[in-house]
Amino acid sequence: MAEAYDISRIRNIGIMAHIDAGKTTTTERVLYYTGSSHRLGNVDSGDTQMDWMEQEQERGITITSAATTCFWREASINIIDTPGHVDFTVEVERSLRVLDGGVVVFCAVGGVQPQSETVWRQADKYRVPRLAFVNKMDRTGADFRRVVGQIRSKLRARAVPMQIPIGSESAFRGVVDLVEMQAYIWDQDVLGSRFSIVPIPSELAAAAEEARFEMIDSVAEYDDEVLTKYVAGEHLSIQEIRTAVRAATLACEVIPVFCGSSFRNKGVQALLDGVVDYLPSPADLPPVKGVRVNKEGESIEEIRSCSDHEPFCGLAFKLMNDPFVGQLTFVRVYSGVLKAGETVYNASSDRRERCNRLVRIHANKREEVSILRAGEIGGVVGLKATITGDTLCDENNPVVLETMQFPEPVVNIALESDSANDSDRLFGALRRLGLEDPTFKYRVDEETGQTIISGMGELHLDIIVDRLRREFGVKTRVGQPQVSYRETVTRPAEAEVRYVKQTGGHGQYAHVVMDIEPLERGGGIVFENATVGGVIPKEFMPAIERGVRESAAAGVLAGFQVIDFKVRVSDGSFHEVDSSEMAFKVAGSMAIKDLVARGKPVILEPVMALEVTVPAEYLGDVLGNLSSRRARVVRVDTSDSLHVVGAEVPLGEMFGYVTELRSLSQGRGTQTMEFLHYAPAPAEVQMRVINAGRST
Repeated sequence: MAEAYDISRIRNIGIMAHIDAGKTTTTERVLYYTGSSHRLGNVDSGDTQMDWMEQEQERGITITSAATTCFWREASINIIDTPGHVDFTVEVERSLRVLDGGVVVFCAVGGVQPQSETVWRQADKYRVPRLAFVNKMDRTGADFRRVVGQIRSKLRARAVPMQIPIGSESAFRGVVDLVEMQAYIWDQDVLGSRFSIVPIPSELAAAAEEARFEMIDSVAEYDDEVLTKYVAGEHLSIQEIRTAVRAATLACEVIPVFCGSSFRNKGVQALLDGVVDYLPSPADLPPVKGVRVNKEGESIEEIRSCSDHEPFCGLAFKLMNDPFVGQLTFVRVYSGVLKAGETVYNASSDRRERCNRLVRIHANKREEVSILRAGEIGGVVGLKATITGDTLCDENNPVVLETMQFPEPVVNIALESDSANDSDRLFGALRRLGLEDPTFKYRVDEETGQTIISGMGELHLDIIVDRLRREFGVKTRVGQPQVSYRETVTRPAEAEVRYVKQTGGHGQYAHVVMDIEPLERGGGIVFENATVGGVIPKEFMPAIERGVRESAAAGVLAGFQVIDFKVRVSDGSFHEVDSSEMAFKVAGSMAIKDLVARGKPVILEPVMALEVTVPAEYLGDVLGNLSSRRARVVRVDTSDSLHVVGAEVPLGEMFGYVTELRSLSQGRGTQTMEFLHYAPAPAEVQMRVINAGRST
């Protein structure tokens, strides 16, 4: 591969979708047609290559993002297959952080669904150019035009069909290519590996001409030569059209749309052509930006181009425990080269690390390589102190890239090990799982002695407990899921704290005057030094902030984390001999507890965005049940014979809902749910939570 390295031929892409849209099946077909696999993996049969974990194969869902490399038309395509379930959205987030392009798969029946919107927002956040693939065109109720319309209306994206389907539902048999203006009919007898190119069916000729005109009109302005010819009414070549589509796609202005049926082996080759033709190589993207600190302590913007000749820098975006090699760190190389056996500098933690081995990854298989070049993604064996989001670089040319932010977990359960031996192994396993998954947290409750694990949902924690048993051999007793509430202040307050402690030697002295004010939801914790005249030396401020943040982890009402506030240090004093960082940290901790208590604190509960799809005859029962759960219905849409209910509902009211929905709809209802925001809980809920906290 090193001899054939051409950065313009690399495609780093992610495949994303709502659960059950056919994302993993699409990836399996990609591997088959590119020659990376000699059999067609099937989700239902549990024999897919990308969903290689036992839990994935048993449940038929993707849990962790899996990476692989395949080749199509002399291009090297690095693919990351991401989960569709909202509990594992962190996998999508960190994958999009390092990918150059994306393929978003939509179900031709379900269209734009809740997790579709979530992954789309994540892709927008990182300005990832993407294609859309409308899958399952052979299903009853499939409607290509409706899905394209939903992409435009719900996602506010300029969706531009590159194809129109020939037939639909059971009659779907091919597509009309609007660039080449010819029809492709797949031969099902050879698993779609062969197709016929035929003239456009006469009944589709007018529709194809109209769709082609719309496509050219949408992209012409992004290529000056094409625009000039288009305005003048001159003929445009196939290559000119592709160049314009590519320019518009790279600018994130249009979304080329393809269609097919991955399960029936139709349309995947054309999608691969679209990946090569329209998605960016690393060389097409702007240079990556980071910061370096000069000798004066100032942060200066640093730009690194995607070139072998630049100093090395890369981002660690995923950690995985490998049974054969230990900790495996996934790294995207942004500039320079990374060689096996060399020492790199972790600019995030100010530590040197040795890269013992480098590997290319194909799901759970490894191929050892000697070098990773600019633009490539691979695995590093041997890094001991690197975590997700850390920057690795050349020590002589340090730089820190923007890290990743992850949502806080919203569901807790208590664990107890079956034996003392298991107890020791439990914490080792939890530590390793916590390094893998930034949305998974664990702690020991100081009052009860219980181990509390926290995650993004019941399924997320269920998988964690299952992995503890299977991978680490740790047997545990599991408590009932509990909501991870938060606390916040609702009014400004001021406090003054003097921490004075006399000992035989030097004493301890710290004096701070601080105030607090509430922030909007999602405001986090803001710390401000507003002192003047050096009443508190600057070197003590980080200690005060640490005291504030550490104490905010346990609130005054029920012991939940305090969020969304700004604290300001306005005054104070120090002692030349007795003042220390420890003293000011303690003072900051004491002050924040006092401030929160004075700030009229309240309990916040997590509110979820819920979408329920049910046949019309069960709508009334479902709405009545949601009302009893304090849900606020925001919309009810009708699609064929189904109703889609969108609602906002407190997480605390939703445990056991899947089972109840199944009962209400005779097994025909489905639901998806994701975290939306925190909101003040009703008085009776607050009292219940506070009383429960005091009784433990």
